[in-house]
Amino acid sequence: MRKSKPKKRILLPDPKFNDILVTRFVNNMMFDGKKSTAYTIFYNAVDIVEKKTSESGLETWKKALNNVMPAVEVKSRRVGGANFQVPTEVRPERKIALGMKWLISYARRRGEKTMMEKLAGEIISAAKGEGAAVKKKEDTHKMAEANKAFSHFRF
Repeated sequence: MRKSKPKKRILLPDPKFNDILVTRFVNNMMFDGKKSTAYTIFYNAVDIVEKKTSESGLETWKKALNNVMPAVEVKSRRVGGANFQVPTEVRPERKIALGMKWLISYARRRGEKTMMEKLAGEIISAAKGEGAAVKKKEDTHKMAEANKAFSHFRF
C-alpha cells in the first residue's frame, strides 16, 4: 500500500464573490505566485462578460464551467501486454479541476490582446456551448464512447 494521502488544504473564499470555486480557479490561473494579478484578471474578465452578455458574470462563468466539465474519461490500462484505453467515470473533484484547467489553457491560446479579454471570450463561448474547451470535453466523451468495449477492464 502507498503512503497515507495528504490532508486536503482548506481554501479561503475570494474577497469579491465570497466563493471557494473562484479561489480554486484563480489559483489554477496564477503564475509565479502572483495571486493579486490573477484576481485582477479574473474580476476584469467577469466584468467584460457582464458588459457583453448583460447578465451576471459569475453565473455565466459557472455555467461555462459546467459546460466544460467532463463526465467520463479514458485511462490507459495494461492487460496482457496490450494497452487499452478504458473509459472511467470522473471523480467530482477531478471534474472541476479538469474543467478549470481546460478553460484556462484554451483561453490562453485565444487571439485577443489581453488575458482578461481572452478569458472573457472563452467564458462566453463555453457558456453558449461552443469554443475550444467545450470541444475538448466532447472529444474526451467521444473517445470514451469509442472505447466502451473495453469498459470491463475497469479497476
